[in-house]
Amino acid sequence: MRIVFMGTPDFAVASLDILVQNGYNIVGVITAPDKPAGRGNQIQQSAVKKYAVAHNLRVLQPEKLKAPSFLEELKDLNADLQIVVAFRMLPELVWNMPPRGTFNLHGSLLPAYRGAAPINWAVMNGETKTGVTTFFLQHEIDTGSIIHQATMPIGPDENTGDVHDRMMVLGAKTVLQTVKEIAQGKVKATPQDMTGDYPHAPKIFRDDCKIDWDQPLDKVYNHIRGLSPYPAAWTELDGKTLKIYQAKKESASHTHTNGSIDTDGKTYLKFAVSGGYIYAEELQLEGKKRLAVRDFLLGWRKS
Repeated sequence: MRIVFMGTPDFAVASLDILVQNGYNIVGVITAPDKPAGRGNQIQQSAVKKYAVAHNLRVLQPEKLKAPSFLEELKDLNADLQIVVAFRMLPELVWNMPPRGTFNLHGSLLPAYRGAAPINWAVMNGETKTGVTTFFLQHEIDTGSIIHQATMPIGPDENTGDVHDRMMVLGAKTVLQTVKEIAQGKVKATPQDMTGDYPHAPKIFRDDCKIDWDQPLDKVYNHIRGLSPYPAAWTELDGKTLKIYQAKKESASHTHTNGSIDTDGKTYLKFAVSGGYIYAEELQLEGKKRLAVRDFLLGWRKS
């Protein structure tokens, strides 16, 4: 079976690798174009491209997925199946090209958390479990018939980065299982429920990351861990943006104003919320480095 794989970040590499290690015929890898990033705007390759080049796989990096030159190259690969993991939206003339279809790996238990940021929103909403879904692509995003699902827990203190790393492994195993069943002609895809009231996972913008200190303790805590390590929850301190990457919570009754700060100037910095306190443990003030709270307090004094 001739397979074309589409993906860009590290999350996708695990799925590509498990297919390569199991001897599947990857005839082409589609990934994002190289682009400048980091200090000095050095040209960077995607994680998927680096892996593909290292394993002598053919790489295509289209700027536009509807470009006639790309479509011709894709058609020439003569794929039986296309697999999408952490890539961009595909036009129908791309996903409808191979005879065995195109399936996607999504980081939630669909139909819950359709959208661009399923891990973030699941953690932010305080979910205790999530999972992965493989499904065949169709017109509406994240709505195609489900092939496989696998469930995993979300620990009470895990952040999005923790869940992402475990999900990457679970997702790769689910991709492998899906490919095996497609190859054997044993797939029984199930249409998604389109009528229920399921939580969504839209793209996250800066304003979504602002901490509302008037929310209850657990809600604020989940908001911080759901946005860590990226894009990071933030508040304002001394007229500047303060990002909080890691925190812990303490249940307590108090009479402090929500959002007010208490610190000993050496070991802790805590914010009052309804039902307790949020202790900032790793944070970054605008224009400064990301620091542990003790190091942060060495250079900051409460006004």
